[in-house]
Amino acid sequence: MQRLFERQASIAKAIGHPVRVAVIDFLKDGEQCVCDIAAKVGSERTNLSKHLSVMVSAGVLESRKDGLKVMYRLKTPCVVKFLGCLRECLKAQVKETQELMKMI
Repeated sequence: MQRLFERQASIAKAIGHPVRVAVIDFLKDGEQCVCDIAAKVGSERTNLSKHLSVMVSAGVLESRKDGLKVMYRLKTPCVVKFLGCLRECLKAQVKETQELMKMI
């Protein structure tokens, strides 16, 4: 079981950066070239390539060549559900904060 937990933590770490979350969000609608990903997430291509490489290594993304373009897509689209769960956690935190503010 420990090995399973370590692998799960490795995947969570691979998506645990704001640029990587933005990439996943952008790719939820389908495959995109790296040039469009860079423009959407506002990252330099060299920096973005490092982030993409981490996510490919973790099995979150996969890539293919299309002529001169490199295309990326979600290998495990269920990761979008995970990010949705995180949004629900944020909503719960906001609600708790709002309730605390009412007591002040």
